Amino acid sequence: MTEHIKKKLQDEINTLEYELAHELPRELKKAVALGDLSENAEYHMAKQRQEYVKARLRQLGRRMADLSLINMDNIPRDKVGLGSTVRVFDNDKNEEVEYKLVTTEETDVAAGKISTSSPIGRALLNKKIGDTAVVVTPNGKRELEVLSLSTIHDEADA
Repeated sequence: MTEHIKKKLQDEINTLEYELAHELPRELKKAVALGDLSENAEYHMAKQRQEYVKARLRQLGRRMADLSLINMDNIPRDKVGLGSTVRVFDNDKNEEVEYKLVTTEETDVAAGKISTSSPIGRALLNKKIGDTAVVVTPNGKRELEVLSLSTIHDEADA
């Protein structure tokens, strides 16, 4: 699971590094050739883009480091964790809902994929079947009862 994300992030890093090393210097050189830098919009846009690319590369580097620290052995086998598929009963809406806990890069709420760092994801972490998770939302507290659980280990074994 994390290998797919790492590859996606590495592809973005490679693209940004190429832009920083090749395309942006070319744009800056063209903009400098136009003359007066104080009123040169092309130059200022290229410099702004260069700063953005550098910041994004730092951010991606930190995220790659975080992902490399994920140890599959530390993900629980009998509790909700990263990669778990959880069916819950939402007492407020009086309905069953299924969530898959994923990393922030894979989040797709419409498909039921929620981040482990989202309010619902955080509330469900380390819960077992039968436990109730309390989610604090702007509209008040919601209670979610865990009905079924399939961990990342169960899916890998299947």
